[in-house]
Amino acid sequence: MGPTVVVPAKHLMAPSEVAEKSEIAAAFDSARHHVDAPVSPGTPPTPPETTVTDKYAFAFDIDGVLIRGGRPIPEAVETMKMLNGENEYGIKVPYIFVTNGGGKTEAERCVQLSKQLELEVSPGQFICGHTPMREMAEQFNTVLVVGGEGEKCRIVAEGYGFKDVVTPGDIIKDNQDTTPFRKLTPEEYKNSRARNFAEVKIDAIFVFADSRDWASDQQIILDLLMSKGGYLGTRSENFDEGPPVFFSHNDVVWSASHDLTRIGMGALRVSLEAMFKAVTGKDLKTTAFGKPQIGTFQFATRLLQQWRKDTHGIDSPVDTVYFVGDTPESDIRGTNEYDEHSESSWYSILVRTGVFQEGTTPRFQPRATVDTVLDAVKHGIEREYKKTLRASLRQTGVIGEQ
Repeated sequence: MGPTVVVPAKHLMAPSEVAEKSEIAAAFDSARHHVDAPVSPGTPPTPPETTVTDKYAFAFDIDGVLIRGGRPIPEAVETMKMLNGENEYGIKVPYIFVTNGGGKTEAERCVQLSKQLELEVSPGQFICGHTPMREMAEQFNTVLVVGGEGEKCRIVAEGYGFKDVVTPGDIIKDNQDTTPFRKLTPEEYKNSRARNFAEVKIDAIFVFADSRDWASDQQIILDLLMSKGGYLGTRSENFDEGPPVFFSHNDVVWSASHDLTRIGMGALRVSLEAMFKAVTGKDLKTTAFGKPQIGTFQFATRLLQQWRKDTHGIDSPVDTVYFVGDTPESDIRGTNEYDEHSESSWYSILVRTGVFQEGTTPRFQPRATVDTVLDAVKHGIEREYKKTLRASLRQTGVIGEQ
């Protein structure tokens, strides 16, 4: 089921029962207000004949649920229309997006998702895996940022406020013998920054997005983990002086355009820990954010509350949040565990369009399993309608209390 998720240090992740007082929840909430894009409604104005429900809402994973291989799943556009009021009940339902993916700014991801789903998506309703890392910018001075396409993750990190951002390309440019089997392309060489890393202390390592070159990235990370205090070219006698490593999520597999699942960042984490053990004989402790971490769901709750208030004028807690995901180990596990502590009900729905496939038994059981995201939304809306109908019948005395 992948590596054991290491719970971040206390100042990064507090127990869920004190979520409202936890530093991580407050940090995530603060992070939302720093997203580099204006907040604009992610859904069309509510027509007069449509009512916005204040009782429930939806939260969606993206890859394998709404998007696959960069293209929308056939039912995705119709699903968004249904949530925006095109349904038999005349109800508009608030929703947010919670993805472990990243590698781009939140604003860029929202522009991309808006085109794919044919509606406007705002950063005010969007969470990606590395969003919480913003609040660590003041803690570390020089950081190595790994993953993603080109310079995009450096741009994200600098936008978060990190003072000095290093990439693997910078290190290879300084000493091309660092990675014997990888040479920088002319474009990579041009974009990489020249400096003398013998004099640079790297304070932390952040894997923002999936690595595009596992061999070279892991070599550089291992060099730092075995270094004396984060200085490349040095070796610690006990291999316990290297900088900490943070992963934006822990998904071992994910759903792409291929018929079968592809390995993701969680697999890189497993590989890195195994190699460190093989080389040093010691266990490596790393920290993962994203789902299923409780902090991500705390942030999602706060984001949803603020979104409902800003966009729909609803200033009351939601009764039920339907979380729709395709990965039992992150989406379903996180939803179920958070439901045990949250004041609101978090209801997990598993779709068959992504990681999970029919014929397998997930370790973490959802409340409902459906074929597509459209089926998931229909299930939630119909369930809420039946709850309302039963409550109405009890009030009129047609049926008794059960």
